[in-house]
Amino acid sequence: MATLKEILTRRPVSATIRLTVPAGGARPAPPVGPALGQYRLNLMAFCKDFNARTQKYKPDTPMAVMITAYKDNTFEFTVKSPSVTWYLKKAAGIESGSSRPGHVVASTLSLKHIYEIAKVKQSDPYCQYMSLESICKSIIGTANTMGIKVVKDLD
Repeated sequence: MATLKEILTRRPVSATIRLTVPAGGARPAPPVGPALGQYRLNLMAFCKDFNARTQKYKPDTPMAVMITAYKDNTFEFTVKSPSVTWYLKKAAGIESGSSRPGHVVASTLSLKHIYEIAKVKQSDPYCQYMSLESICKSIIGTANTMGIKVVKDLD
């Protein structure tokens, strides 16, 4: 339940914008420029702040960003780590998953790879209260749907 102070100081939201931007690569050009420009948000402020927050990632890593635009032309944003599918494809060294998951194996990964991906995903806001084991199980499920076989150890 929100406190009285939070209710009184709440700013009216004009939009919630979801974008996928390469780490450290936010520029006022499309897709960032048109998406933020239509709500009259400060493009350069967003680009500088986003690039500063994502500098620890390798360039061109796709980052999901959720921008909340307020009616007074201010904004807040949260950056999520790259998707599980992106991590799985990078770890397996493949461009895309299997065209027939369950029948054709695209690649094989060890449980150690899964564990490392789970440790990174644990820092995400929506995963912070999940156990490492449950995150691993979710990642294994995603790997199975992509046609990536998970084994105990790679031979």
